[in-house]
Amino acid sequence: MGQFNTNDRVIIDDVEPPLIRSGAPEGTPKPHHQNSGLSNSRYPLEGRIEQFRKTYFPDATDAMWNDWHWQLFHRITTYQDLCRFLTPTSSEAEALLHADTLFPFSVTPYYLSLIDPLDSNSALRKTVIPSIEESYVQQGESQDPLSEEHTTAVKGVVHRYPDRVLFLTTSFCSTYCRYCTRSRMVGGHTEPLQKYWEGALDYIREHKEIRDVIVSGGDPLTLSDENIDYLLSQLSSIEHVEMIRLGTKVPMVLPQRINDSLLSVLRRYKPLYLSIHATHPDELTRETDRALNALADCGIVMGSQTVLLKDVNDSVATLTELFHKLLRSRVKPYYLYQCDPILGSGHFRTTVDKGKELMQGIRGFTSGYAVPQYVIDTPGGGGKVPILPQYEVGQDDRYLYLRNYEGKIFTYPTTRECASCSSD
Repeated sequence: MGQFNTNDRVIIDDVEPPLIRSGAPEGTPKPHHQNSGLSNSRYPLEGRIEQFRKTYFPDATDAMWNDWHWQLFHRITTYQDLCRFLTPTSSEAEALLHADTLFPFSVTPYYLSLIDPLDSNSALRKTVIPSIEESYVQQGESQDPLSEEHTTAVKGVVHRYPDRVLFLTTSFCSTYCRYCTRSRMVGGHTEPLQKYWEGALDYIREHKEIRDVIVSGGDPLTLSDENIDYLLSQLSSIEHVEMIRLGTKVPMVLPQRINDSLLSVLRRYKPLYLSIHATHPDELTRETDRALNALADCGIVMGSQTVLLKDVNDSVATLTELFHKLLRSRVKPYYLYQCDPILGSGHFRTTVDKGKELMQGIRGFTSGYAVPQYVIDTPGGGGKVPILPQYEVGQDDRYLYLRNYEGKIFTYPTTRECASCSSD
């Protein structure tokens, strides 16, 4: 018989509900009751948004503020623009004054209204306002860490997995995240990708193994209704394409885009999925909640993709609150990504051990629906690899030994041999 040794106590019969059991090992994460830590209002930033509007856009009517074209036209894109709203730190000022050498800067008025102008450590501020740290390149970082260029079949189509492709349809975003894995190609770095659409569509038509198309960019929901309708109609007409996914951050940074006109387009296509880039619970406002629920009412299935970012969302409390809020808005937390090693991303990246620690602090302490899969999109184009805390701790001839979320050891039988039977 194989041997398995552990210093942990093995639990054979657990009759007491785990959350009220006493005597858990030292260091075991405690339950997190996120709702008790929230503001009395479900939308604590609502007052800040209104004050921002009154202070900086007093002449903007509700119709103007809620028009996505107005939001795009009034984007903040320069150091001079930003100084109207807050005082940049020395690091931010240095980065913005040398913007020609860095990834472009752009943020919608709506999203800027979520940022506390007096708090230079604001989580959302770090994600969208440049820092001179972006110019510091560390070992292992690269312009295209996922080797998308090497797995590009035709311009605009990344074909890495057997049955699905990434269709890059635009290089434009309304707001640029400073840790963007495609900073090499978005923000006007290249010619418009629309000129390559027909070649991309032809490739998808010709390759019958493709059953899943992820439409991304840039942000495809910044395209016109007519262009979105065209892309969806063309992809839906391909018999072997079973599902279409749209990758977007629009509901978080430009919820005004989710209007009746767009919804009438999206409603025509089923099944349609949205992979929504969500970063922090401060993004879940009344406007975002309205947009997400309107999308869900159209029959669109939504999952979130969150990038783990140092000093932004790298705590159990922050992530749990984010995932709870997403579920309340009918979005399933899907992926928690280890930050890709793009150029100048060192100040954003946590250790992988930190990510595993966070996952251990979430799993078991909240609903399974609120727990995403923690993955690394492997540099070099190897695809997504799931990363898990060590839950399997050993095995012998009879049992698999498993550590639960409290740190206690349980057994699972691994043999079909009858307990009362024995052989001579």
